[in-house]
Amino acid sequence: MVVAPIWPAASTEEATTRRLRKLWSVVSSRVYLPACLIVAFAALLIGFGWATNWGGANYSGSVHLLRIVVLGPLSLGLIGVILIVERVRPAQRRPLFARGHRQDVLYTILNVSVVVPLMTALTLSFEEVTKQAIPWIVLPRMGLVPRVLVIGVIFVAMDGCNWFVHLANHRIRMLWRFHELHHSQEDMNALTVFRTHPFLHVSYLLSLIPGVVLLANGAVSASILIAYGAFVAFAHSNTNLDFGPLRRIFVSPNFHRIHHRRDGAQDVNLGFAFTIWDQLSRRAVFPDATTVGIDTGLPGRPLPVEQEGPRARYLSALAAQLIGPFRPMPRPVDLPTVRETQSTRRM
Repeated sequence: MVVAPIWPAASTEEATTRRLRKLWSVVSSRVYLPACLIVAFAALLIGFGWATNWGGANYSGSVHLLRIVVLGPLSLGLIGVILIVERVRPAQRRPLFARGHRQDVLYTILNVSVVVPLMTALTLSFEEVTKQAIPWIVLPRMGLVPRVLVIGVIFVAMDGCNWFVHLANHRIRMLWRFHELHHSQEDMNALTVFRTHPFLHVSYLLSLIPGVVLLANGAVSASILIAYGAFVAFAHSNTNLDFGPLRRIFVSPNFHRIHHRRDGAQDVNLGFAFTIWDQLSRRAVFPDATTVGIDTGLPGRPLPVEQEGPRARYLSALAAQLIGPFRPMPRPVDLPTVRETQSTRRM
């Protein structure tokens, strides 16, 4: 007796495959799926932190402390001073309340209300995962090493990790889709430091590693974090100021403005506080008279910005900017690199 093959089953399997491919095509044409991986990772990480009660840490107390660091009285005072310096010595002349300034106020409010709790949850969860997964990474107490030296090492190492992640945000397309929002600012100011996508902070979790390694030997105080944040805010300000001989050590507003330039590769001058990382990687471009007042932003405006149109639409622009990373680009994302420029010059 001859048994005929079951062709209908094979046809059903092929039909299912075709439907899945069609569904994938439809979804991927409307959503940039790699960006969703960042959100999924953040959700899993926070879920772990929630399940483990944040490793025994006080979540609400940590949120309160971070809010003081981000926008407490001391931070507000320092930002106020920077805004005054912007008016006294501007890199570009602008109205007192330019469109970009108003949009960054919205991002400042978003940071205090939404981003700070999110960052706290991510931080506590990441630290607990790290300590449980690789407990040997935490060095024991070293009694002979002064605490101030340990804190200094943590601070410098943290800045180096921030530089490395910053470079990755410029070279990896999935990360760039979140980071490009920060570069969309055409009216640079001290509040531009808050112009970041909430899920961008997932990539910067790497900078917590130095603090975890040296946890038993010391921790960076809130005062140092406030000073660090104010310094980074100053680097983003619309201020025509260099640091003279210290320009080889510290990031100045004129130095960092080149990183935000509209034309040319932006994977230069990536440092937060120190320029040494850019110098070691040959990505340092020191300012001169031609770079002080250069225009900033994204060429071609691939992301909606508040400067578009005769009338600003701040809330709709904010919504579009936050949704931006999850929308497919109409054309491939071009990430020009300074390496290509350097190679051309050597030819």
